[in-house]
Amino acid sequence: MPKIAMIGAGSVIFAKTLASDILATPGLDKIEFSLMSRTWPKLERMQKFIQRMIDDNCLDASVSATLDRREAIKDADYVINMIDVGGVEGFGYDYEIPLKYGVDQCIADSLGPGGVMRGLKTFPILEGMVADVEELAAPGALFLNYTNPMGAVCHAIGTFSDTVSYVGLCHGVQTTLDLISSYTEVPKDQIDYLCAGINHMDWFLKLEDKRDGRNLNPILRERFEDPAYYIHEKVRGEVMRQFGYFMTESTGHLSEYIPWFRSSKRALDRYCDQPDFGGASGAYYKYTKMLAEKYSTVDYLELETTKVDSRSAEYCSWIIEAKELDKPFRLQGNVRNDGYIDNLPQGCCVEVPVYIDRQGIRPLRVGSLPPQCTAMNQSNITVQSLAVEAHTKQDPEHVMHAIAMDPLTSAVCTLEEIRRMTSEMLEANRKWLPQFEGKSLRPTPHISIPADLKPVEVPLDPALAVANRFGELAERKTE
Repeated sequence: MPKIAMIGAGSVIFAKTLASDILATPGLDKIEFSLMSRTWPKLERMQKFIQRMIDDNCLDASVSATLDRREAIKDADYVINMIDVGGVEGFGYDYEIPLKYGVDQCIADSLGPGGVMRGLKTFPILEGMVADVEELAAPGALFLNYTNPMGAVCHAIGTFSDTVSYVGLCHGVQTTLDLISSYTEVPKDQIDYLCAGINHMDWFLKLEDKRDGRNLNPILRERFEDPAYYIHEKVRGEVMRQFGYFMTESTGHLSEYIPWFRSSKRALDRYCDQPDFGGASGAYYKYTKMLAEKYSTVDYLELETTKVDSRSAEYCSWIIEAKELDKPFRLQGNVRNDGYIDNLPQGCCVEVPVYIDRQGIRPLRVGSLPPQCTAMNQSNITVQSLAVEAHTKQDPEHVMHAIAMDPLTSAVCTLEEIRRMTSEMLEANRKWLPQFEGKSLRPTPHISIPADLKPVEVPLDPALAVANRFGELAERKTE
């Protein structure tokens, strides 16, 4: 009986969905679930709900719960990470503090100031979890990550261990294929595609109709010239119009990963004017806060069905099925770049096609991305890498460096403003950041220049010499 450890099993979304998917999979009816969370009430509710699913569907699976992570991971064949460090309180700091400085985030969990800080809050627990998997899990155990920021978290896992087999899972490709199918009027299962890049910025390098080999990219480009289509995905559509390729992330997410769509009121009004995840300020945080308040005294699981006759688009159950029953499955997974994409840094997290069967995971080598796609991916990888470096070196200066290199933040704030914002976020989140205990950012206050200041004598800069020469030529009389 395979054992599945779910870490962060109080999760409102993932624990229930993934357990239901697994129980609905033929051949996995004898699974052993070991649920772990840091608080008992949510954990107990989830355990009781999964037990009801098992009983109501007459399955042979079992479920247990523990507050001890090591106990949950011991002898586990699969470890699923879905932790959320800081909760609603921490999320509020990550959205509201940057907003004071003009950095307007819609989602704030994958990049930008919010994504960097969420990653830093996650890394200390993640590092211990990976060590537990190395020490206690069953031989060949597979670590499945659902925690955002996906790119930074998977980069960190690959930094923490050379032996843990892991893959980060997102539903961006599956849901984007639904949209492409609708826009091109080609059934989803008849689309042949190749997608590669990084999480939330994965590029569809090939899109063809399996039935006749037609290239679907021209059709997709044509659709985005039509306002009736364009309005649904203004940011993603505009990136395709300008860069030539469609990608996996929707307007709300993508608008905060790049500098052109949220850095001014003009840009926000033009491209991010749709409600909620269509670009609204703080959409994810506001929903999270509202749901936390609504269900603070209500067990939402009491309102959920225990029926398990269908599976969601999440990859988890399909991966376990492939490995346990030796049914090969292709997915889009986040892995360490060990030569899979040539023109992205080795060791970073990339999202590429992955095959899995009883032998484990096998990412595919893609080669090189188009240079414009590489450049956009690299802008995000730089931030992720610096965030991981900040944790491993326990250096808050690198936190500031990561946020300063964020494309949106750098388009909005000065370096001095970024330093003050980072310092404020570090202080607000300090109880979840043990790696920076006793450490703070050094202040670099604005240097005021008096009107009557006499500058010190310095060698003339060559550029100033050229400018002086231009001035001489401009004033020279020619008659």
